[in-house]
Amino acid sequence: MKTINSVLSLSAVSLAVLNAAGQKPASGQDAPNIVLILMDDMGYGDIGRTGANSYETPNLNRLARQGMQFTWYYCPQAVSSASRAGLLTGCYPNRIGISGALMPWAQNGISADETTIAEMLKTRGYHTGIIGKWHLGHHREFLPLQHGFDEYYGLPYSNDMWPVDFDGVPIHLKDTTSSKMKYPPLPLIEGNDKVGEVLTLAGQDKLTTEYTRRAVMFINEHRKERFFLYLPHSMVHIPLGVSDRFRGRSKQGFYGDVMMEVDWSIGEIMNALEKNGLEKNTLLIFTSDNGPWLNFGNHAGSTGGLREGKGSSWEGGQRVPCIMRWPGVIPAGDVCSQLASSIDLLPTLAEIAGAELPENKIDGVSILSLMRGDKSASPRHEFYYYYEQNSLEAVQRDFWKLVLPHRSRTYRNMKPGSDGWPGPTGTEVIKEAELYDLRRDPGEWYNVASYYPEKVKELQALAEEARKDLGDNLTNSPGANRRKAGSVK
Repeated sequence: MKTINSVLSLSAVSLAVLNAAGQKPASGQDAPNIVLILMDDMGYGDIGRTGANSYETPNLNRLARQGMQFTWYYCPQAVSSASRAGLLTGCYPNRIGISGALMPWAQNGISADETTIAEMLKTRGYHTGIIGKWHLGHHREFLPLQHGFDEYYGLPYSNDMWPVDFDGVPIHLKDTTSSKMKYPPLPLIEGNDKVGEVLTLAGQDKLTTEYTRRAVMFINEHRKERFFLYLPHSMVHIPLGVSDRFRGRSKQGFYGDVMMEVDWSIGEIMNALEKNGLEKNTLLIFTSDNGPWLNFGNHAGSTGGLREGKGSSWEGGQRVPCIMRWPGVIPAGDVCSQLASSIDLLPTLAEIAGAELPENKIDGVSILSLMRGDKSASPRHEFYYYYEQNSLEAVQRDFWKLVLPHRSRTYRNMKPGSDGWPGPTGTEVIKEAELYDLRRDPGEWYNVASYYPEKVKELQALAEEARKDLGDNLTNSPGANRRKAGSVK
């Protein structure tokens, strides 16, 4: 049973009562509302400040001018379910038994023994809601309302997990041998119940608009409460969907159209906060679950020059855009180039809200000092790059990254797919450890292992620490501190 250190269930107690009792937020500020926007498969180079081409992102640019842009920010793993599990629990996803992308027939999901951001914030009186893609288990016991959220509307998993081909034609009309024949219709869920289905690409065109409408409604309805809104968009995951008002507006094509609608959505959230007088006391966080799915050609995003993309532990797969705004706390227009990750959000929000950390071991560290603009702070020095079920593919200490022997998918030498059709994915075999100085070579082009043998040795020792703690399938190391995912009873 999940517990939080020395904290009784306080979800019905207001923050005013908590503060009167002396439990002030550890940040020294009044605990803010929190809006966490998570994109799906958006690359590091997909926003205006890091390289967007032939389309505009004025609202994301405005958010960066008013807040802080993190340039060294990593998702927990370069695939959907694992990344979301890490974000919500503050753990490397392999620590809590979540890997890859959970399928509609999966019998596992997030464990009831894990504490999510929503559950933690409810102990401080927050009203919590999620609008969008969940992907941590579609059975009732895994859905958001059983893991700290008061409200839920959206898809239980990825928007391509349906019996429809990438061109919008039902798969049974094209190829009855396709693996997509196994998928059920794509369900829309509200609360714990299925309330509809997305059956066509035209239905996908409405997702961003509907998520945004409901997010604005959530803000309007709970403006007098302290709230946590988690908005994990289904876009820009394939198949792409965009409303008529943005279709054809971008010079880049369909992907640019979708990005312009996403940017509009961010603007609507910002406007709703401002109209309700909540802008100054709301922490707004924008990031992505992983890098772009590059083998979908011009329906995929950009890494901004980083190596590879989704499904790999190279920088293009795990370094993602991140912008945070909290007026009066986060310096406007600042840039943070210190190492940080989505697994750091839970302990950071705990410090901000004055909440206790989970009893279970977590891997995140508070980055509140970075958010405040403390240039001398560096709360995180190390990061582990795990992929697949439990394969340690790289480790990082400060700006040095050691890529360990493994088989990696590669897009470097492939011909990109066109019009959204998936192109082939190559395989690259890393036979010996490779060392990269990410400060000088973020594209990971130059292996400098032969020049810095002592640094290689140092990082190999760090990899051994990771294996003892979390294990490594590549070396048959079990790990001493992994926990099991939830399973259907």
